[in-house]
Amino acid sequence: MIEQQQKEEQSEQQQLQQPKEQQQHIPTVIDIPSDFEDTVVKKYDADRYECCPPPLFIVLMSLIEIGVFVYDLLTTKTQMVPAGPIPVDSVFIYRPDRRQEIWRFISYMVLHANWFHLGFNVVVQVMIGLPLEMVHGSLRIACIYLAGVFAGSLGTSVVDAEVYLVGASGGVYALLAAHLANILLNFGEMKYGVLKLASILIFASCDFGYAIYSRHVAEPINAPSVSYVAHITGALAGLTIGLLVLKNFDHRPQKFLLWWSALGIYAAFTIFAIVFNLVNTMTAQILEEEGEVIKQHLLHDLGVS
Repeated sequence: MIEQQQKEEQSEQQQLQQPKEQQQHIPTVIDIPSDFEDTVVKKYDADRYECCPPPLFIVLMSLIEIGVFVYDLLTTKTQMVPAGPIPVDSVFIYRPDRRQEIWRFISYMVLHANWFHLGFNVVVQVMIGLPLEMVHGSLRIACIYLAGVFAGSLGTSVVDAEVYLVGASGGVYALLAAHLANILLNFGEMKYGVLKLASILIFASCDFGYAIYSRHVAEPINAPSVSYVAHITGALAGLTIGLLVLKNFDHRPQKFLLWWSALGIYAAFTIFAIVFNLVNTMTAQILEEEGEVIKQHLLHDLGVS
């Protein structure tokens, strides 16, 4: 018995002298898997809103649009009513007969037809743009917004070529579609992804339906046209550019297919629209010059100086 006790004591001492990494680990009720903490920290990164650096782009664009509208009201001496001035001769408005002035493809976003048009765009872009900007940063949101504005005028110049454009609806719809891109990229990393998707689709469908109704049903004679083409192409730009530039918190290999698809679609649309405008502008200039020559010949033949 004494020898057996001595052997047991020696065995216990040998176990105590073993290195810690060689000792058998006995799990307890408070053991936590090594990857659990990372999962908790990273799970909702897409829903983290940060104010540093501050989200300045959407606020700045909204202030510029409001300031330009008020300036137009004051300088044209128009009464401040919901049906505000439409500055057709403004250097900012997109005009199909001035498409060679390429800044108009972007600058039209600072003009608005009336108070309702301005208020709707400002409210929506603040509500949907600020949360995106607080997560993804001002530079990414600026790229999406301006790409939507540019796509709105490009698409209108191809499909609805006689329409003048004012307003930031292309940029607003780009922000709406960027929310969809954010959901596609980070659905597994955000709360209430399905609810966000449903609310975006419902809102966009209602507003787009109203744009079609205003254009084809309720629009009075001589009223400014509502270009729903700018809404569609702005949304397309927002979706594709959003997939390209927004932060991807869910690094899965399948997401690269979305990235390349978005790049191909946006590049194809943009190249086609730019080439179309170049050819159309050059053709119009040639026809105008030929028409002037024919006119001069006719006047000469008629003896009119």
